[in-house]
Amino acid sequence: MFEIGASLKEARSRRGLSAADVQKELRIREGYLTALEEERWDMLPGEAYAKGFLRSYAEFLGLNGNLYIDEYNSRFAHRDEEPLAPQGLAPGRGPRSTVLRALVGILVVGAAVAGLAAWRLGGTSTHPHAVRSAVTPAAPVVAKPKTKPVAAAPATTAPVFAVVTAKGRSWIAVRAHGPNGTLLFQGFLYQGMTKRFAVDHAVWLRMGRPDLLEVKVAGHVLTPQTANPANLLLTRRGAQPA
Repeated sequence: MFEIGASLKEARSRRGLSAADVQKELRIREGYLTALEEERWDMLPGEAYAKGFLRSYAEFLGLNGNLYIDEYNSRFAHRDEEPLAPQGLAPGRGPRSTVLRALVGILVVGAAVAGLAAWRLGGTSTHPHAVRSAVTPAAPVVAKPKTKPVAAAPATTAPVFAVVTAKGRSWIAVRAHGPNGTLLFQGFLYQGMTKRFAVDHAVWLRMGRPDLLEVKVAGHVLTPQTANPANLLLTRRGAQPA
């Protein structure tokens, strides 16, 4: 157990960042960042937003986002309480349960009596359908030739990779599938550094300085022109804003 807000504020201070600096990089309002550091969850727009902001803020500061989400869930997340049985009344033994058991018993006895009567009446007569079946010869069965199923050839797909090359210092975060997927990489790239990721599924890319990066995927080269933080969704067909 640890203090979520205090540890976030301490990590930000160690990096010499102000709340305004973090807002510029993450595009999260400074008021929401302050609410996270002071653990004022009622100031956030909702629990889903609180978890999303908390994960992004923690990972931007180089902390374990999953650890912070687990701590939030254990202490602050809302949970529906299970209804309790009335005091002194064991589950399944109340008046309703007794009535239901009595009705089931009556139905079982009634079904047994009806079955016995039907058996007695049916034993003295011969069903006409049974007589017809006894004298009618069965139609010959023609065996169909068996055919062996043809196995389909396994489909082969060439692997596709995304390559991110830095032309200057820029922070990036890479996640599988989307912004809440598994974190593949997070940190700073410096001039000349390259990161390579397999695009078996969609890959979500968060860039602190897009204009200092070159992204190549599926034979297409993308050089963002904006200096503001931006997101890309990389697929086997290329890249698109996310």
